[in-house]
Amino acid sequence: MEIGVYKIRRLMRANGLRSAWKRKFVHTTDSKHDLPVADNVLNRQFEPEAVNKAWVADITYIRTRSGWLYLAVVLDLFSRKIVGWSMAPNMPAELVCSAMLLAIAQRQPPPGLIAHSDRGSQYASASYRALLARNDMQQSMSRKGNCWDNSVMERFFLSLKMERVWRRDYANHAEAIRDIVEYIVGFYNNERLHSKLGYLPPTVYERAMASKPPIEVSGIS
Repeated sequence: MEIGVYKIRRLMRANGLRSAWKRKFVHTTDSKHDLPVADNVLNRQFEPEAVNKAWVADITYIRTRSGWLYLAVVLDLFSRKIVGWSMAPNMPAELVCSAMLLAIAQRQPPPGLIAHSDRGSQYASASYRALLARNDMQQSMSRKGNCWDNSVMERFFLSLKMERVWRRDYANHAEAIRDIVEYIVGFYNNERLHSKLGYLPPTVYERAMASKPPIEVSGIS
């Protein structure tokens, strides 16, 4: 006997039942270190006026039958587009550096871009700080224990896991990497509709905004 999702929802509500995700939690942020911590320059200003003005970065974990896979991501706040990513079975500073290097190679940002992250040791590492300095970026970090300071990235990770990862049973790291890259490039950046972007995908939104003529300001007072 087949039952539709709406009937299941109605029966669960009538019986006071709620669905629950049972997930193993893995810490990806080690903020107990003596490395330098940057000020919160971004300060939750999640709507820059153009591309390559402010990026956010973070790490999450993916379960596979061969062990955990860690994913570092860089997101452009203007269009919510994923501009850099890297995956590995561990979380050294090289993981976040690789994701940022890909973002820099793809976007060639101008000086002054704000690069925001949490206070994790990877983002406070000398190699990551040097990478930002070489590219004239302003480093920004969330306040201690405050996930809302990087909520846009948290929202992306939730979408990734609900729409793709939690529906898969990855046999190994290679399978997970292929599928996650397909999600980011093939779906999220180019097909997934975002209410924040007027129900356009990030890539389409960027093209649409780039094609808009500049607003002329009259000199007549």
